[in-house]
Amino acid sequence: MNTIVTQDELDRRTIRRADLVSCNQAFIDCKTPGSDKKENYALIGSGVSQNSDQVINLREPHGFNVGAAAMPHGITNNLHMHFTAEVFLNFSGEWLFRWGVDGKAGEYQSTTGDVVTVPTWIYRGFTNTGPDDGWLFTVLGMDSTGGIIWGPSVLRQAADYGLYLTRDNELVEATDGEPADVDLIRPMPQQEIDALRHYTPAQMRGRVTTEADRVWSDRAFLCSTLPGGHAELALVIGFGMTEDRNQEPRVYNPHGFNLAWLRAHTGEGLLQHRHDAPQALIVRSGRWKITLNSGADERTVVLDPRDTLSIPAGAWRRFEQLDDGDGEMVVVNGGDGRVRIHWDPEVIERARDKDVAFDANGYVAPWSVVSRSTDDD
Repeated sequence: MNTIVTQDELDRRTIRRADLVSCNQAFIDCKTPGSDKKENYALIGSGVSQNSDQVINLREPHGFNVGAAAMPHGITNNLHMHFTAEVFLNFSGEWLFRWGVDGKAGEYQSTTGDVVTVPTWIYRGFTNTGPDDGWLFTVLGMDSTGGIIWGPSVLRQAADYGLYLTRDNELVEATDGEPADVDLIRPMPQQEIDALRHYTPAQMRGRVTTEADRVWSDRAFLCSTLPGGHAELALVIGFGMTEDRNQEPRVYNPHGFNLAWLRAHTGEGLLQHRHDAPQALIVRSGRWKITLNSGADERTVVLDPRDTLSIPAGAWRRFEQLDDGDGEMVVVNGGDGRVRIHWDPEVIERARDKDVAFDANGYVAPWSVVSRSTDDD
């Protein structure tokens, strides 16, 4: 597969922070005091928004959704349940996560730089406990997430303010009590709630990757020994793109995508490569020059913090960090398996000159060793 990205397509897939449009009435608790100042964003896919007016920057299916949530101090996103993966990228602020149908099964206090992946089929909620407005990017599994189920208390509180949720996942407002002739969502039966799985704080901590938890590899790629290719990779969810046989992710279970941190110093990044998974880049720090295609078809874009870029499967690409010092971004690839990188032939040749090649399992190895192996009959 060799996908050529036109300039119009690159522009369409570049989602600037300034391009995001919030929806303050995305969910059924939008009138509940303490939850009425939430800002919901849908960058890639509709996520779990329950408002048909939600602005979606890029609708193309990726196998996952990317969104964001911004909330002032003290504002809460109430208890709800997801059927597919929900991963929070804490780009700013202090957030208290809690879980369980009553929010009392456990709590985790998140700080900037955390990645929190909450298990499916448990109730969860979160509050901005920091002094300022906070910012969370979110990644949700699958193109269709199946929507969400709100906690029983949330539905009851919303009804007190005239808001109801239909079976078609639409918000309905009624000032004179429950609307007639509408099939409404009812609270989950108690026997189903009792059957939900339980997570202890210790178990949930294993699903959090803080800045201190990251394990960086400086030999994660074939190009790691080459000028311009010295990016480092820290796995979070799944094995993703790593070509370092010694790297293991902190979280293994299937999410429908894999997620990792990538960092590079000035002038460094990843050399020319492509792969067959849809990809999203979310910049946390630095300025990243992304070049797509090759030769006369090359197209470039520079991403700033909180900018997002969607790269289609099969497109040639290379990354370069432009700012002084280190820059970081989150890399999300569709699928649960390893992402096998196809390197430009020139990169392969230059790496071999440095005694770097691949073993039969697709991991980086000394060329002087693998070139001497023989195939068994």
